[in-house]
Amino acid sequence: MPRIEGMALPEDWRDGCFAARVMMPDGPSAVAVLRGAAFDMTPGFGTVSAWLNESDPVGAIRARGVPMPLDLPATLANSAHDRRDPHRPWLLPPIDLQAVKACGVTYARSMLERVIEERCRGDASQAEAVRAEVRDIIGDDLSAVKPGSTEAMRLKAALVERGWWSQYLEVGIGPDAEIFTKCQPMAAVGPGALIGVHPVSHWSNPEPEAVLAVNARGAILGAMLGNDVNLRDVEGRSALLLGRAKDNNASCALGPVLRLFGDGFSLDDVLAAEIALTIDGADGFRLEERGAVNAISRDPRDIVGQLIGPHHQYPDGAVLFLGTPFSPSKDRTAPGQGFTHKPGDLVRIATPRLGALVNEVARTDACPPWGFGIGALLANLAQRGLPRR
Repeated sequence: MPRIEGMALPEDWRDGCFAARVMMPDGPSAVAVLRGAAFDMTPGFGTVSAWLNESDPVGAIRARGVPMPLDLPATLANSAHDRRDPHRPWLLPPIDLQAVKACGVTYARSMLERVIEERCRGDASQAEAVRAEVRDIIGDDLSAVKPGSTEAMRLKAALVERGWWSQYLEVGIGPDAEIFTKCQPMAAVGPGALIGVHPVSHWSNPEPEAVLAVNARGAILGAMLGNDVNLRDVEGRSALLLGRAKDNNASCALGPVLRLFGDGFSLDDVLAAEIALTIDGADGFRLEERGAVNAISRDPRDIVGQLIGPHHQYPDGAVLFLGTPFSPSKDRTAPGQGFTHKPGDLVRIATPRLGALVNEVARTDACPPWGFGIGALLANLAQRGLPRR
């Protein structure tokens, strides 16, 4: 019986403008969906990144897009790994050559959980006791503290005096955001795909996030949903293990489509969104949580300004995970052990105007290995006689 259920396009997808990547019989295609009509952008641009680096990506749809027949709901349904017909189109993550970057500890809740991981040294059995101790000292509502402000610096000084300063509090309330590379370009998976948890981990979780698309000039073009799968025990042992905790096979999911700003949708709509997280385990476990994007402690525009500018360039553009308002702590295996993923978990991340991103958890070595990278894409475009830029 198929397990991948609940995938959904944005509720008003017939009224908006979207970027998608569709696996066609001859290879991946950059596709625009404008008010329900599909356009192949590949003949004009080759890649999604080249299209979105145009000065007017929405205008380019009418100017250079080739109308194409595409049943988008059927294409999404065919994206489920457990019932995919490889002879029919399915959705890939809606980006290709863009850098995949992510923010850490931009929400008070996740910041406190990172501090807890650090003090536990990755031992989940200590989490609840440490959680209570942390909250007793600094509370659990730091959302009003503006990072880098005088108030934040006073709090930092008080914590240092008590021996409780943490590198996670530094990036949570200090002047500089934590921005790291989540995975390499082309390494993300799309809706319906398996997502990977490394078997070395015994304390892992999803990190549902709003994800911004940014062009090479630093303009924020649109948003989508993402899952920054994380190994909490690995990162808790040492923040220097962030790469091992974050960048594993199939550990980054994006989709189902990228919604471009315009047509009544803007960054303000992203910030006003509430993201719903549902996890259904093959063992009968169920977790439901909701998180508000606007609980973020930093202005996304400021974070993007730290990501790209005179000191950092991304000529193919970038996508930026804004950080997660979720840190699931519901006990699963035993009291006080908190939450951890198990193979077979069905993770659904949803908000009405961005859709629902659904993926099933598996071991990283049980997920399809990543074999189609930048070189393979360029070779495929050349074979099809399409632009390679």
